[in-house]
Amino acid sequence: MKYKSIIKPILLVVAIFNCSLAHAHEKSAPAAHQASPDIYEVLLENDEVLVLKMVLQPGQADKWHEHKAETVYFEQGGSAQITTDVGEVLALDIPDGFVMWHEQWRHQVTNTGETAITAIIVEKKAIERKKN
Repeated sequence: MKYKSIIKPILLVVAIFNCSLAHAHEKSAPAAHQASPDIYEVLLENDEVLVLKMVLQPGQADKWHEHKAETVYFEQGGSAQITTDVGEVLALDIPDGFVMWHEQWRHQVTNTGETAITAIIVEKKAIERKKN
């Protein structure tokens, strides 16, 4: 049953990706660190990437925000509820060390667990292709 521990995180990524992909470019919202500066700390920002650290305390919720295409590493997972801009509500149990990637999306996150959730988020900025 070693595959059972792998399936749940895969289903988590699929659920998040599917519920957000269809509406990824219709509306805009502030970036996470602008909407909730008390939760998201900018670690690095340049022309190519934005790197954030998220610390979401038990019972704490961030404000509606948007991420560009991103990779997220959960240093410490936990129980969370994510509400998407299409009205879907996802109840998730995120394991420590979980890594995920998905396209641009808008959402709001609430820590429904008893421990802080910490994550490093790397967002790729849009880069114009050079014309040859």
